[in-house]
Amino acid sequence: MIPHEYIEELVRRSDIVDVVGSYVQLKRKGRLFSGLCPFHSEKTPSFYVYPETQSFYCFGCGAAGDVINFIKKIDSIDYPEAVKLLAGRAGMPEPAENDQTGRLRSRILSMNKEAARFFYACLNSSAEEAAQARAYWRRRGLDDRTIARFGLGYAPNNGSALYNHLRDKGYTQQELDASGLFKRSQSGRPYCLFWKRVMTPIFDLRGNIIAFGGRVLDDSKPKYVNSPETLVYHKSETVFALQLAKKSSSRRFVLCEGYMDVISMQQAGIDTAVCACGTALTPDQVRLIGEYAEEVILSYDSDEAGQKATLRSLELFRNSPVKVGVLQIPGAKDPDEYIKKYGADRFRALLDGVGNALDFRLERIKGKYDLKQDAQRLEYVREAVELLASGSTPTEQEVYAGRLAEETDISKTAILAQLETAARRAGAKRRSALQRELLHSGEMDTIKVPYQAGGRQALGVASAEQNLIAAILREPGYLERAAKELPPEKIVMPEMREVYEAMLACRAEGAEIGFSVLGQRISEKAMQELARVTAQNSEVPCTPEDVRMYLDRIARGTPRASQAAGMSMDEMQAYFQSMREKKGVPSGEE
Repeated sequence: MIPHEYIEELVRRSDIVDVVGSYVQLKRKGRLFSGLCPFHSEKTPSFYVYPETQSFYCFGCGAAGDVINFIKKIDSIDYPEAVKLLAGRAGMPEPAENDQTGRLRSRILSMNKEAARFFYACLNSSAEEAAQARAYWRRRGLDDRTIARFGLGYAPNNGSALYNHLRDKGYTQQELDASGLFKRSQSGRPYCLFWKRVMTPIFDLRGNIIAFGGRVLDDSKPKYVNSPETLVYHKSETVFALQLAKKSSSRRFVLCEGYMDVISMQQAGIDTAVCACGTALTPDQVRLIGEYAEEVILSYDSDEAGQKATLRSLELFRNSPVKVGVLQIPGAKDPDEYIKKYGADRFRALLDGVGNALDFRLERIKGKYDLKQDAQRLEYVREAVELLASGSTPTEQEVYAGRLAEETDISKTAILAQLETAARRAGAKRRSALQRELLHSGEMDTIKVPYQAGGRQALGVASAEQNLIAAILREPGYLERAAKELPPEKIVMPEMREVYEAMLACRAEGAEIGFSVLGQRISEKAMQELARVTAQNSEVPCTPEDVRMYLDRIARGTPRASQAAGMSMDEMQAYFQSMREKKGVPSGEE
């Protein structure tokens, strides 16, 4: 771990209100600050910053933590990188790499850079296979400048060449095994994961090479081989070429299906082309793209697989703040082929005339039906109306109702009447889902005990544990009393037990009891729970008498299997309401 003294000084120099305020427009609300959450789409602020504990919490999506966690999450970097970024901002020297994991991470990044140089040198060597690799890139329409810009290369038909090269550079066997660049044969002999393949390096947002993608020169199988997950590469959180696209003055990003589409677009001057790493787009990648883009155009292949991927991506972007359009590519199977056939100017014209998500969805629905048949026309209208009722504005409903009327020869009045009924039904479903979500956001839903516990008893103990932990975080002096009377194994809730044990460890080492020091010792799940509990108790005063009451409640209240079976639904709802009123939860935080 990074020394706690360093973390404490870093946090003192990195006020969370100032740091978060450089990313989010914050407004003061009493002792707190609020704003629109940068981690999910919302219209009413549910994101709060707490200067007293130097923490943040979103009541909408649960994002939580301290200033280091905020930077880690907003910039999609790991903990040590977030510390380094804040250190630079605060004018502090970077922390010394004194932990084994940190050193290994640094060595893997260095090794990847050396491997990329090796692949690039192999591509430009005089060997016959290198000439074939260069010819492949030429056939794909790439010039020397693009090849150099993306660091494209070639892995030779020799499974030991890269291994021997890196061993000669001084990398240890442990480092080579952790790099993801090598596998072992049945006899235990290491060999390169990539051989006889053209190579594409994958960069993170800071320009570090974190992984590789390799493709065969012909159509043999497997066609593609990609780096596995490593200390430095998490494919579900990585967007290819985002380190380039984020520098563009344009906020309109083009999301493609593969590396080659991206490289071809970038060479054609479309400098916001990116693609997801991995087999499918993920919520983390959507959030990451949304941090830099105001509009995203989905530009997937025109085959059925590409169209299905478009529908999946539209669902993921549904709750994103970015505007989403869908590009239809006539006369070509993908953007790379279209650009080669018709040129970059015509492709840019396609982008300028892109249709929106509703157009794409409705066209997909329409394609399922024969509109010459009355029954299928009615079914088309029914399905289209359901879509419009659940995912469009009143203005869009008016426009598309007119379009449906023209397509089906059904009156616009009848379609609008059907749409109004469907909209009421969809609204009722949303309200019901929200009510269920609220019900399961209360304290009862956080209790995880390894036995059948009585509802009221468990709820009371859990509440006491949470209130005690929140009190200690605000006033660390309370830990002295708790340490004398409360062993960690008495804590029922796993996350609260984890936090309490970390607090005791900090006390033993003389470290501050705060979010940032605790953050190195507890899991992300425990950190999120700690932030939630702290946020909910931020306006609740706590006295020594309260701490005494919490300790007594925990001591006498451990649930037993023989106790009552739990609360009724009405009792739980009444309890949640009383807790909201008692704690004065601000409007919008439910």
